[in-house]
Amino acid sequence: MGELVRILIADDHPVVRFGLTQMLEAEPDFAVVGEASDAYDVVEKIRGLEPDVTVLDMEMGEAHGVDALRALRAVDQAARVIIYTGYDDTERIVEAVHLGIQGYLLKDMGGKELVRAIRVVHGGETVFQPTVTTKLLEHMRRESSPSGTLPEPLSGRERQVLALMAEGQSNQDIADALHISERTVKFHVSSILAKLAVKNRTEAVMAAIKHGMVDPEITSG
Repeated sequence: MGELVRILIADDHPVVRFGLTQMLEAEPDFAVVGEASDAYDVVEKIRGLEPDVTVLDMEMGEAHGVDALRALRAVDQAARVIIYTGYDDTERIVEAVHLGIQGYLLKDMGGKELVRAIRVVHGGETVFQPTVTTKLLEHMRRESSPSGTLPEPLSGRERQVLALMAEGQSNQDIADALHISERTVKFHVSSILAKLAVKNRTEAVMAAIKHGMVDPEITSG
């Protein structure tokens, strides 16, 4: 067996933490290394346990998951975080994205989707539930302005990759669809991020929508 994916679960409900731990520990390549019950404990647990992926609730008692994210990013820009919550209001989603999360899932999704999301995020990619992506794009359309400096033009192949990224496809899915290697896809993704001057795939899709580089309807089709 390869190296285990180390996971921290942060939720203020003991029953939820127990259920998630039982479900994730059933995966042979997962290890739940710790739990946090409030936003103030999350940062210390991440710094002390160094999990590969943190599954973080957005609402935890008196403080919010966003508070934990803000404190975390002040000391650790690289920690991989998946928001796993029952809240899908646009303001929280946008703020969490700006704080560099790698995933945002709602608790009405099945356990298999969370397991898949953890593996995808551990692999260096991002995962956003389609309804969350739609809210992000709607926000971008409201906030975007036709003025401003346009990004460096993308090649035809980069536009194809970007369109598939907007559909939520993984690197391997994109490679299969375009009949190219996953390594080539990663090269194109890196080039896209550089040209759009963004940090991650989610920001790339948002920037592409803003500048009319992809059809905003593709994420809901």
